[in-house]
Amino acid sequence: MKKYELTTETKINAFGKKLFRIKALVSFGPVSAGEKGGWVEKEENLSQSGNAWVFGNAEVYDNACVRDNACVRDNACVRDNACVRGNACVRGQRMCT
Repeated sequence: MKKYELTTETKINAFGKKLFRIKALVSFGPVSAGEKGGWVEKEENLSQSGNAWVFGNAEVYDNACVRDNACVRDNACVRDNACVRGNACVRGQRMCT
């Protein structure tokens, strides 16, 4: 069962990538069903298992991934081939590549 979906809400980021807002389909960890999250380029950027989530205005794109119980929040950006996993959290204005 999927825990989130890509919405029809999109934006083009500073690097010209088309990103989709995510929305939780079920409640898990700190996320409630129906809650909108941050931005991803494709479903492969955010795991459908565990409590991984992208919050707020954060962006995850290219071949980057968020897995396990990890999170990306605030205005953070994870891109290229970076992977945030375990219980890690990237926040603020940080960019991981």
